[in-house]
Amino acid sequence: MLQTIALGDAQFHSLIRAIAALRQTTMSDRCQTRAIHSTETGVQTRSSVASSTQTELQDHVTTQFLQDPHNMLHLPGLNDFLRQIEAPVIRELVRNAKSHAFDGFQVNWEEHNQMVVCLHQLQHPRALEQDLHVTSVSWSCTGAVIACAYGRMAEGDWSNDKSYICTWNIDHGGLNPKQADLVIDVPTPVTALCCHPKHPALMTGGLYSGEVIIWDTSQSTDPVVAQTGMSADSHREPVCQVTWVPLQNKGDFGVLSACSGGRILLWTVSAEQGKCVLKVAFALVQQQVLSKSTSFKGQGTSPVGVTSLDLSPWDPDTFLVGSEGGLLLRCSLSSQTPAAVPSECLSVPLRAPAVFSFRPGSGPVHSIHCSPFHRNLFLSAGTDGLAHLHSLLQTNPLRSIRVSDTYVFKVQWSPTRPLLFAAATGQGEVQIFDLSRRSLRPAATIDPGGVGHAATCLAFNCQNPGLLAVGKTDGTVGVWKLSTDLTEQIPTESHLLEQIANQVAE
Repeated sequence: MLQTIALGDAQFHSLIRAIAALRQTTMSDRCQTRAIHSTETGVQTRSSVASSTQTELQDHVTTQFLQDPHNMLHLPGLNDFLRQIEAPVIRELVRNAKSHAFDGFQVNWEEHNQMVVCLHQLQHPRALEQDLHVTSVSWSCTGAVIACAYGRMAEGDWSNDKSYICTWNIDHGGLNPKQADLVIDVPTPVTALCCHPKHPALMTGGLYSGEVIIWDTSQSTDPVVAQTGMSADSHREPVCQVTWVPLQNKGDFGVLSACSGGRILLWTVSAEQGKCVLKVAFALVQQQVLSKSTSFKGQGTSPVGVTSLDLSPWDPDTFLVGSEGGLLLRCSLSSQTPAAVPSECLSVPLRAPAVFSFRPGSGPVHSIHCSPFHRNLFLSAGTDGLAHLHSLLQTNPLRSIRVSDTYVFKVQWSPTRPLLFAAATGQGEVQIFDLSRRSLRPAATIDPGGVGHAATCLAFNCQNPGLLAVGKTDGTVGVWKLSTDLTEQIPTESHLLEQIANQVAE
C-alpha cells in the first residue's frame, strides 16, 4: 500500500555560479600593468667666462695731474726727493756705462737644453738601394728645409749612375724621414749643392759630369731653371764646389763653380733662355801660383786642381781656394791678370785670380770656411786630419788642432758662437771644438753610428742655430739638436776672438 511520508527540503547548488564567483574573486585579487619605460636626458650649458675690472677712485692729486701735468712739479716733497737721489742715480749710471760685465751677452728666452740629441734620421730608399753617398747638405734661407745631394765620394772612373736631390721640410708636422717631400732625378752623381741665400725655392748644384744646374723646387713638373750643358764654356771635370755670388746689380746673384781641372767659373742666370751664361773665367796654373808661394813645388803650365772654395762674407771681391796639392790661395774676383794658358774655345778670356798664398798643407784641402765674426779669420781642413786656423794677413796658420786620425771632409764655423766650429771626419764622427777653452779636446762629439761610414758633410742652420745636419756615406742625413752651451755666446767671446786674430803665427 502506498503511504504518504513527509520528508525535509532538498537543496541543489549551482556549479556555474560557484565557478563564476570564484573567477570574480580571483580577478579582484590579481592585476597586471604595462611595462614602465624610463628615459634619461641631460643638458649642458656653454662654458662661461666671468671677468671684472676695478678702477681706483681718483684722488685730488691724480685729477690735478691729468688736467695739468706741469703742476706735478709743485707737489710737496717731490723736489726734495729728486735732489736727494740725483747724485747716487747719476753715479750708478756712469758706473754701468763703464762696466763690461755683459759684453757679448745675448738674451735667450728658449728653454735650456743640456743634451745633444738626434731629431731626425733622413734617408731616400732608392739612394740606399744604389749605395749612394750623401755628398752635400744645405739649408734653405728660411731654415725650414734641408736639401741633400747624392753621389759617390772619390769616384775613380767616369760615372753615369743616376742620382737624386731630396728635400725635407722639418717644420712640417707630417714629416716622414723615409719619404722626401721632393725628389729630383739627376742623370749623373751630384758633387756639390748650395741653397739660394734669399729665395727659399732656388738651389744650385754641380755634377760629376761638369755641369752646373739651377733648380726651382716650387715647380714640381720641371724644376730645372737653367743649366750650363756640355758646352765649350762648361767644366770638363767633376764640379767640387758651387756657391751663390752677389752681383753688381742689387739683388742679383750669380753662381761661382770650381772643378778639379783648375778652372773657376762665374755664371749668370738667364731664366728666359733656360741656361747659365759664362761671365768670368779663372784658371789656376802652377807657373803663376809659384810666384805667390815659395814653398810649393811644381812647374810649368799644369793646372792646379781645385778641391774647395769659399767666399768672404766681409769682402765680396775675395774668395779662398784649396787645392789637391795642399795649396791654400787668396783670390780676387776682379783680377785682370791673364792666365798663362790659352783660353781655347771659351767665350771669355781666362784670368789668374791668385793674389796671395798661405803655407801649403801636406795633402788635399777638402774644406774652407771664413769666419762670420771676424773678417781676417778662416778655417781649413783636409787629409792631414787637422783643422787650421788662419789669418788673411799671415802666411802660417795661427793654430792647428788635431781633429781626427783620418781625413776631415768638412769644417764650418758656428753661426752664433764666434769661437766654436764643427768638423766632419772620415771616422764618421762630428767633432765640435770651442776655442775659448784651454783644452784642445772637443767640446762635444756627435757619433751618428754606423761603423765604417764617413761623415762627408755638415751644415749649421743659420735661422735655427740649434740644428746641425750631418750627411754620411751610408746615405743618411742626421738632423741634430745641439745643447744650449754650444749655441749661446758666452761673455767676452768676441773679445777673445779678436785677441786670437791679433796673434802672430809662429
